[in-house]
Amino acid sequence: MVKESYFVIYKIADLEEELEQIYRLNYETFVEEIPQHEKNSDHRLVDRFDDKNTYVIAKRGKEVIGMISVHNQRPFSLDKKLDNVDDYLPVSAIPCEIRLLAIKKQYRGGRIFYGLCEMLVDYCLERGFNMAVISGTLRQTKLYKHLGFKAFGPLVGTEEAPYQPMYLTKKNFERASKLFERMLRKEVRQDNYNFLPGPVEVSDAVKKAWSDKAISHRAKDVHKVMEEVQQQLCDVTNANYVEIAVGTGTLANDMIAAQLTTLPGEGLILSNGEFGERLMDQAVRFGLSFQSISKSWSAPITLEEIKRTLVEHPEIEWLWTVHCETSTGYVYPLEELKQLCNQYGVRLCIDACSTVGVLPLHLESVYLASTVSGKGIGSYPGLAIVFHHEKLFPQNSIPSYLDLGRYQTSDSIPFTHSSNSLFAMQAALQQFCPDKTKLFRDISNAFQSVGMQVLTGENYSPGIVTVCLPPEIRSRQFGDVLKQKGVQVSYESSYLLNHNWFQVAIMGQQQASHIRKGIEIIVEVYQQFAREKEIHSCEN
Repeated sequence: MVKESYFVIYKIADLEEELEQIYRLNYETFVEEIPQHEKNSDHRLVDRFDDKNTYVIAKRGKEVIGMISVHNQRPFSLDKKLDNVDDYLPVSAIPCEIRLLAIKKQYRGGRIFYGLCEMLVDYCLERGFNMAVISGTLRQTKLYKHLGFKAFGPLVGTEEAPYQPMYLTKKNFERASKLFERMLRKEVRQDNYNFLPGPVEVSDAVKKAWSDKAISHRAKDVHKVMEEVQQQLCDVTNANYVEIAVGTGTLANDMIAAQLTTLPGEGLILSNGEFGERLMDQAVRFGLSFQSISKSWSAPITLEEIKRTLVEHPEIEWLWTVHCETSTGYVYPLEELKQLCNQYGVRLCIDACSTVGVLPLHLESVYLASTVSGKGIGSYPGLAIVFHHEKLFPQNSIPSYLDLGRYQTSDSIPFTHSSNSLFAMQAALQQFCPDKTKLFRDISNAFQSVGMQVLTGENYSPGIVTVCLPPEIRSRQFGDVLKQKGVQVSYESSYLLNHNWFQVAIMGQQQASHIRKGIEIIVEVYQQFAREKEIHSCEN
């Protein structure tokens, strides 16, 4: 039985070298620290129940950093200290005794103790014990109680080393575990470093605008703000028109797909990642007829391949692609795509959800483009945004909520809108800063300097750093450790877990110095994982 928690392994001691470390830890704790036994020149203490004990240990690499023993053979040590122990226990008790809790000083504070107890409870239940008794040191009474231990009987031991008899049941342990874990998280809470592609970190001005009193979407003030926000969005992207709906990036792309159903001919969709595949799925759902160029994730799709497809299929009238493939950070060359589409009379549509606010973007001559209020714009999620090159008119063949023409003829407020979302995005656009290139380069260099594999190059977005972890380091565990330290990276999406990747998104409103502190923590955690990986490979 072995459990692994971040950098610590919990197991039953079964090696001679582990037992030797146990005896020395026994000595350090119960001779040098707690005066229960006489000193000796060997600096080791073998328990009198050693032949009966099972030792649950915590190991970091080859070092035993914590232990606790258990056995079920009467008489217990507690039987010799307290008369009629069974009189204090429930009638249904099948007890074992826990003894010799010892944790090296530098690892104390709750987490290791909790891990030992969790392993111990599993071990006891496997062997049919439903209760564990313990003589708990008074110095740790509060911690014991947090884990569900119940005190019984008078104090035992000596004046120099008093102990409180206590017992633990599975029910009490499980009830206390959630509370205890919350307590530990509170104790180790760090500054928050948000490297998610959404929700992103927002500025105080955005927070204030979001928290203002909501007003009716029919009010003149809301229409005025809508007009101003539309103008701001067009100014920063060189687009002719833009519509804003209450929704997500998926809704924005559904609106594009719906609009494409009004065009004759076929389309062409490019895909070399998760979000290119999603565009194809959305096109299928809307019954669109299209060709596709699909490649493995992050493999480049060349302009020559696109040109060849357009030549071979003159019926193609539109091309739809992500601008930045968020799953990898790969960026398609927008200017070259615009030129190619203009050359062959093809309408270009792009998913720009991860590039507006991250890269300088010029949408003139782009037929349709989608983005969102979160991510690079730096506001809260909740607004779906679609830019368009031509003036659009309502189409009865399109569901009304997806009809871009209906939005345009209604000044982008055909239905209930969120005034708070609009005010917050307006505040975010006033702090717009789309160039993250230097930060991306610094972060990539920091990662690569310690051996991390980064997807990088001229075809990658400066807003998304994708790291490919080695098989020995699982992205789920790595991301969990970072989260515990207050660093949020993107790793929980199925496509990232499947590839064993994590991503650092440089979006939203954060100071460069704050970002660099978060990157330092990621580097430190990676180096610690790398050291543990080397240790484990030596043990195997």
